[in-house]
Amino acid sequence: MTREHLTQLVAHGEGLHVEFKQRVPAPERFAKEITAFANTSGGYLLIGVEDDGMLCGLKDAAEEEYALKKALASHTIPVVNVEVKRVQISRTRVVIVVTVRESKLRPHYVLDSATERRLVYVRIEDKSVEASREARKLMHHSSTNENVLIELRQKETILLRYLENHGHITVRQFAHIAGIPCASASRTLVRLTRAEVLEHHADLTEDYFTHGRNLAPSAIAKLGSHS
Repeated sequence: MTREHLTQLVAHGEGLHVEFKQRVPAPERFAKEITAFANTSGGYLLIGVEDDGMLCGLKDAAEEEYALKKALASHTIPVVNVEVKRVQISRTRVVIVVTVRESKLRPHYVLDSATERRLVYVRIEDKSVEASREARKLMHHSSTNENVLIELRQKETILLRYLENHGHITVRQFAHIAGIPCASASRTLVRLTRAEVLEHHADLTEDYFTHGRNLAPSAIAKLGSHS
């Protein structure tokens, strides 16, 4: 990456694909940011950039690179592969650019050393947040296009009618209108999303679902059941 490219990235501010850090954060925090990019659509972690976009740079880039590689090795499962480059911004200071690609191995987990839990993070807007249950399930099948027929039973019919009127629905809303447990509502929404009848949207408040590309009039008559 060139200095010009770095300047352009910084000028747009933090967002879905860009995060600023003055130094390499604590290992678990760093792993959280990196896995969130890998579990979503990739991005850049710029180390040596202040929150307001000022290029403060780093004097000891080697030490920072050692810390980030150690954090990835000890706190990401499976380990996230990243590209690390230095961009010289002055005679004595550099910015470390960590490039993260959208991963085919997702979900990547962060090992919480305090609880020994494995946590999954995603990127939403300019934040790295813990993924919903539905988002985690869908990651396991992100490369699978379930070409199935969906039978229109009562709960599917209720769901489609609600979407026709409101445009989007959450797990809790579906459970309420269909009179079913949230766990059952979640399974149905995930199944229909895998078949591309619905589309999943991660959100800071609550994930929701909209019409998918397979929910055309000709497809609705063929909607199929497969748990």
